[in-house]
Amino acid sequence: MEVLKIATAGSVDDGKSTLIGRILYDTKSLTTDKLEAIEKTSKQRGYDYLDFSLATDGLVAEREQGITIDVAHIYFSTKNKSYIIADTPGHVEYTRNMVTGASTSQASIILIDARKGVIEQTNRHFFINNLLRIKDVVVAINKMDLVDYSEEVYNKIKADFSELMSKRDYQGQTISFIPVSALKGDNVVNKSDKMSWYEGESLLEHLEKLDKSDIFNVGTPRFPVQYVIRPKTEEYHDYRGYAGKVYGGNLSVGDEVVVLPSQTKSKIKEIYFYDEKYETASRRSSVTITLEDDVNVSRGDMIVKDGDLPTIEKQFTANVCWMDSKQLTPGAKYVVQHGINKVLAKVDAIHHKINPDYSGIEEGVTGLGMNDIAKVSFRLNKPIFYDQFKNHRTNGSFIIIDAQSNSTVGAGFIQ
Repeated sequence: MEVLKIATAGSVDDGKSTLIGRILYDTKSLTTDKLEAIEKTSKQRGYDYLDFSLATDGLVAEREQGITIDVAHIYFSTKNKSYIIADTPGHVEYTRNMVTGASTSQASIILIDARKGVIEQTNRHFFINNLLRIKDVVVAINKMDLVDYSEEVYNKIKADFSELMSKRDYQGQTISFIPVSALKGDNVVNKSDKMSWYEGESLLEHLEKLDKSDIFNVGTPRFPVQYVIRPKTEEYHDYRGYAGKVYGGNLSVGDEVVVLPSQTKSKIKEIYFYDEKYETASRRSSVTITLEDDVNVSRGDMIVKDGDLPTIEKQFTANVCWMDSKQLTPGAKYVVQHGINKVLAKVDAIHHKINPDYSGIEEGVTGLGMNDIAKVSFRLNKPIFYDQFKNHRTNGSFIIIDAQSNSTVGAGFIQ
C-alpha cells in the first residue's frame, strides 16, 4: 500500500493536535482504550466535547500546557493509503523540530486560526515548507465554527496567504485551501453541510487523491549501495549483488552506469526484489542490482547512469538549520553524513543568516545559535558526490554530527 508522510504546522492553539485527533476518530483509527481515556479526561476537565488533542500530545508537559513540544509520528490507514503524520511544534524556538519532521515529508498541512488569520508564525511555517521543497501544501483554515463559517473570512485569509506565496523561490508547489472545523469535524474527513459556498474536497478526500507521481520529487536516478550481497553458496557461488534504494528516477536492465567514486563503467545485468526479477526499478523501490562486469563496488559507493553524474567535490555551500545549543562558528570541525557516507568537514564561512519569516537576511554573522537558518560553506577531507537540493532532495541533503558527542547538531540542504 502506498505510504504518504505528511508534516503539520500551526501556531499555539490553532488546533493542530485536535485536527489530527479528529482524523483518527473519524477514520476509526483510535483504539478503544485510547478513546475511553480521551472521554474520561475530557469529562474530568469539564469539557462538553471530546478533546481530540489528547490523542497526539504524548508528553506530560504537552498535555498540561496544551501545546506541542516534540515531533510525534501518528500512523493510520484508509482503504487506499497508509499515512504517517509528523505532528511538529509551531513555536519559533522549535524550528529545528519542524525542519526534522518536514524533511522527509511529501505533503504538508499548515493550520491557520480563522479568527487570527495569517500571522508571523504562518510565514515561518510556509518558509520551511518552501525551503524543504514540499510539493503539496494544504492550508487548513481552522475554527470556522467560531467565525460563523464565514466565506468572507475564508477569502480574506486566502488572499493574505496568496501574497505570502509571491515571496517563495520554489514555484513547483501546489497550494490548496480548505476551510475546516477540527473540533466539529467540518471538512476534515467528511464534507460539511455548513459551508455550502465551499465546493472543494474535505481534507482527507484531498489527501486520498494525491498522486505519488505528483508529490514525490523527481530527479535523476541515484542508487547508493547499502550492502554488498555475497551468498557464497553452491547455487550462488559467483553471485555479487548490490542492495539499496533507488532515488530520483528509474533504473532498468541494460542501462549503462558509472560506479562512484571510482568512475568505473558497466551495465545493469539484473534487478531483483527478493527472489523475483524485474526489468525496471522504479524510484523509491528497494532492490538488488547486479552488473555485467566484475567491478569493485563497496558500501557507500553510488551507481548512476552514464552521462548523468552528480557533482564530485571536496567543498559545497548549503542552507543549514542549526539544532545545537553550542554555536556553529567558522573554522569549527564536524562530521558530515551525506547518505551512507561520513566525511570530516570544516566550516569555511557563514555567508548570512536567513530570517524564516521572509523579512530578509542578516549579514556579518559570526555564529549560529539553536534554530538559526543560514547559508554556510564547508570544506571536506575527501570528495562526496552530491546534487543541488532543489534538483534532488535525497542526494542534496545531509546532517551534521558533533564528533565528540556523536549528536546530530544540524541539517543541511546543498545549494
